[in-house]
Amino acid sequence: MLTVISPAKTLDYESPLPVGLAPTRPDFLTDSAELIDILREYSPSQVASLMSLSDKLAALNVARFQSWQPDYAEPDARPALFAFKGDVYTGLDVERLLATELDRAQQHLRILSGLYGLLRPLDLMLPYRLEMGTELVNSRGKQLYEFWGDRITLALNQALAEQGDEVLINLASNEYFRAVQTKKLKASIFTPQFKDEKNGQFKMISFFAKKARGRMAAWLLQNDVRKPEDLRDFAVDGYQFNNALSSGQTLVFTRREGDAA
Repeated sequence: MLTVISPAKTLDYESPLPVGLAPTRPDFLTDSAELIDILREYSPSQVASLMSLSDKLAALNVARFQSWQPDYAEPDARPALFAFKGDVYTGLDVERLLATELDRAQQHLRILSGLYGLLRPLDLMLPYRLEMGTELVNSRGKQLYEFWGDRITLALNQALAEQGDEVLINLASNEYFRAVQTKKLKASIFTPQFKDEKNGQFKMISFFAKKARGRMAAWLLQNDVRKPEDLRDFAVDGYQFNNALSSGQTLVFTRREGDAA
């Protein structure tokens, strides 16, 4: 079973890393370098417009693009799972994972990325900002979805084949999972959704849903979950499986007001 999650805008390149990690390198660095070459032609004002960034953040990312080299290494680079620090990663709380669970993550967890395509948790990455929905004109089209084409999907198929499995758990956002060509994916896709009660109705609230995706990703690793039907046992931070709202392979988990951890 393979789980996919989205990256995060917030990054952490300062917190200490666990001892004994065995970092790996991304599979699509040649593609990443091609994107960097395109981005190096953009001025700070053009980057600000392209990515809807402040002048300060645009200047920071222009500097990152200019200094990026494919042969990067630590300490400039950092394993992806420890570099991202958004809401999903707050929920995942990687610092609490045991060494055996990190090993499991390297096999069973993948991070979708606008710049790197697909990352294993311990793949080294340099700090960057390039969201998958960015309309960046490139050699393969006008968007990153066209640039990545079926590359991400084929890499997921390979990872699934190596496991001898045909189940993918989609804990990514719509923006990022759109980069997966589901018709070419050799797997059954299960998509958990998380909804909180508000004014008597269950609604998806972005902050809580993102954190819950991270919680489930960690729970899958900590409990070595191998069967999609076992996802229904997820009961963390007040969420419970809601059979009435679930349909097919879309699994809905709900939380009552007052049950939040």
